[in-house]
Amino acid sequence: MPPSVTDQLIDNNRRYAAGEARHDARHPGKQAIKPSRRIAVLGCMDARLDIEDLLGLQTGEAHIIRNAGGVVSEDAIRSLLISHHLLDTKEFIVIQHTRCGMLAFTDDLLKSALEGDRQAGELVSKATSRQFVCRAVASSSPSTFHAFRGAPEALDSPPDVTNLGRLADSVSRSLSAIRNHPWIPLDGDDAISARGFIYDVDTGLLQEVL
Repeated sequence: MPPSVTDQLIDNNRRYAAGEARHDARHPGKQAIKPSRRIAVLGCMDARLDIEDLLGLQTGEAHIIRNAGGVVSEDAIRSLLISHHLLDTKEFIVIQHTRCGMLAFTDDLLKSALEGDRQAGELVSKATSRQFVCRAVASSSPSTFHAFRGAPEALDSPPDVTNLGRLADSVSRSLSAIRNHPWIPLDGDDAISARGFIYDVDTGLLQEVL
């Protein structure tokens, strides 16, 4: 079988990590509304990730969806459904990454700190090296922050067995949320593929989570 678009982008990533520029930032002129490579990428909002650069994508080739953590939240699913059913994408990629800020807290910890728990605020401050200012009021929104499961660590901690395991678990759960959604087809003529990766912000390389 010929390589998938995802496989081609992974090859682009190897070249990017080796120092080869693949993305052309110039305005491409008039283009069609549908992404030409029929692919949608969900990635983290982290400033160290330039999705187009690290995958060698050109303007107009893919949908790029970003949020804190690159997690499959309700809004990410909304975007993926529109991407596929209205705009004809056929491959989904999930990209999370090393040294992610989502490893530095838990949902309960951040909610407690925002609601006014002084001890929780001190823990968040310690993890982030930033003075945390609580809001001292409860809120039902957002209902979850989607922090990665496991014990929080200091912000920007280098990769190790523990946090790589937490990242792999998060990517796997994100893929499961996509693959098990009743409106995302995995077989038949309208099927999509979904693959997930961990991006190493130090090396520039993607590692697939299988």
